[in-house]
Amino acid sequence: MADFVKPNVPRFSVDVYQNEHLPEGAGEVNAIVTVTATGGGALGGAVAAPAPGQGPSAAVALMVDCSGSMEYPPAKMRNAREATAAAVDALRDGTRFAVIGGTHVAQEVYPGGGRLAVADAVTRGQAKQALRRLSAGGGTAIGTWLRLADRLLSAADVTIRHGILLTDGRNEHESPQDLQATLEACAGRFTCDARGVGTDWEVKEVTGIASALLGTADIVADPAGLAADFTRMMETAMGKEVAGVALRVWTPVGAAVRFLKQVAPTVEDLTARRTEAGPRVGDYPTGSWGDESRDYHLCVQVPPAGIGQEMLAARISPVVPQPDRSVRSLGGQGLVRAVWTDDLATSTSIDPRVAHYTGQAELAQAIQKGLDLRKAGDIDGATARLGRAVQLANASGNADTAKLLAKVVDVVDAATGTVRLKTKVAEADEMTLETRSTKTVRVKK
Repeated sequence: MADFVKPNVPRFSVDVYQNEHLPEGAGEVNAIVTVTATGGGALGGAVAAPAPGQGPSAAVALMVDCSGSMEYPPAKMRNAREATAAAVDALRDGTRFAVIGGTHVAQEVYPGGGRLAVADAVTRGQAKQALRRLSAGGGTAIGTWLRLADRLLSAADVTIRHGILLTDGRNEHESPQDLQATLEACAGRFTCDARGVGTDWEVKEVTGIASALLGTADIVADPAGLAADFTRMMETAMGKEVAGVALRVWTPVGAAVRFLKQVAPTVEDLTARRTEAGPRVGDYPTGSWGDESRDYHLCVQVPPAGIGQEMLAARISPVVPQPDRSVRSLGGQGLVRAVWTDDLATSTSIDPRVAHYTGQAELAQAIQKGLDLRKAGDIDGATARLGRAVQLANASGNADTAKLLAKVVDVVDAATGTVRLKTKVAEADEMTLETRSTKTVRVKK
């Protein structure tokens, strides 16, 4: 079967929102940078698969937990098989793919032989036949699954490389250091969505995998919901059109990036992932893009200056770094400025978008810290942090997070953040709140 021809790469645009005015002597500039890619599927959601012959070349590895715990309850393994079959059905014709069974070792379920299959009606049927033979037994060593996925995906000469990983338990058969080393080895080579099914897995492990590999993480508390979730994930993966996108940030002499965080649709701190790309230039990886829009909070330290002075504090543009250290520009550029003024009203006002996303980042931190304190038995500390989270969710209109918080605390007054910890909380509710704590709402237009 012939490969699909590469479609037109999406056109990227960059918009900057900031209050560029600083008081005399100030040296910190904050801006929200909105990066938008257009030219393919539906903006902001699951993307419709391109017409035959029009999609980018892609390879996908599906990693299914087959450890012994997947037998309990028996429906869990059946649901996992059905969900993986649904994901296979959502593959675009011509996509390379493989199914991996994960225990304390990684096994090639389909097609085998260190190869990838090419999706069509025949190979989809064969893959689903192979899935019916999957059974549970053994331990859990997720790093081995990811390394096999990397070997299979890297053999394909394709534009998009993506993994989908499902686990129901903790990574008990390899050390955290081994898993971390695997994530570092795989970062930038493929993206990966991770899902925890049931309530016996470790949230920080699953979210850590997705974070390191620039994918999404979520909980599927009821295994019956797996098939719908896997279908959505695969449809989104099939809508990706350009891989390896980085945000290139230039700063002038004397200035430096304090931090760069993705703040929508989720909070993800990219600061430590910077790679130097030349004098005063750094690249921050963002993974694969389809038709979508994401927001970033850029904070730049600049040399303090006097009244009336102004400077270009940063220049930010989406690029695809090439192996030969050249770069492919994706279009669009945002400029962040600093102007020093003695107008107190102007220099002390905070841009509404900067204020909103600062609150959303604090909301995620408050939830995570509050749940950690709750687990540690610090009732007062947990109440204070989760109360602050309720207050921030209420103020920003983050209704989804507010609903999740209400399952963990009794809300007395949302506006002031007055809450009481619930004495009994369903484990699935607590894990859902923790897993989804970084999801944000965008500024209302």
